[in-house]
Amino acid sequence: MAVLAVVALCVYLVDQIAKVLVVSNLYEGQQIEVLGQLLQFHFVKNAGAAFSIGSGSTWIFSIVGVGVLGFVIWYAPRIRSTAWAVLFGLLLGGLLGNLTDRLFREPGFGVGHVVDFLQIPLLPAIFNLADVAIVSSMALFLILTLRGVGLDGRHARDEDEDEVDADDVDAEAVDADAEAADAAAVDTVRPAPEPHDDKPQA
Repeated sequence: MAVLAVVALCVYLVDQIAKVLVVSNLYEGQQIEVLGQLLQFHFVKNAGAAFSIGSGSTWIFSIVGVGVLGFVIWYAPRIRSTAWAVLFGLLLGGLLGNLTDRLFREPGFGVGHVVDFLQIPLLPAIFNLADVAIVSSMALFLILTLRGVGLDGRHARDEDEDEVDADDVDAEAVDADAEAADAAAVDTVRPAPEPHDDKPQA
C-alpha cells in the first residue's frame, strides 16, 4: 500500500509540475525540438481523453475518471505484490493528473482541458506524462498477467506446486490409514494360542 501511494504521488507531482512549466513558458500551439524529430514539446489543450481521443466529451471522461479512481482506491488494500502496487500507483497517479486538469482548468469545473505537450514520430497524437504513466501501467499489467503473477506476488505455478504437495500429503495420510486398518484386521483374525496340558504324566 505504501509503495502504491509513493508511486502515485510521484507521478502526480511530476505531471503537474511539468504542466505548470509548459503553461508558464510556452504559448498554445508552440513547438520546440528537444531531441530533433524524435521528441518535441508541442503545447496543446486537449478536451478529450488520453492522446486527444474523444474531444468535446470532457464531462464524460471526468465522470469515468472519478469512477475508475474510486475503484482503484477501493481495490488497493487487496494488493500484496510490489509489482502490482507499482502498476496501480502508475494508474492512480496518471488518472489523478488528468482528472485534476479536467476539474480545475479552463473552461470550467468538470470540463477543463488537459495540458498535452509531448510529441514523438511514432504517435500521431500529443500526450503528457500522466498518459505515459497510464500506458505504462497497462504494459505492466500485460507482463504480470502473462507471467502469471497474482496480486499476492505468487506465481500460478507456485500455487499449482502447493496443490500437488497437498495432494501428496493427503495420499500419504490415506496410505497410512490403510496400513493401520490392515494391521488391525490381522490382529483381529489371528488365532488364539492352543492350551498346554501341564498335568504330569504317569
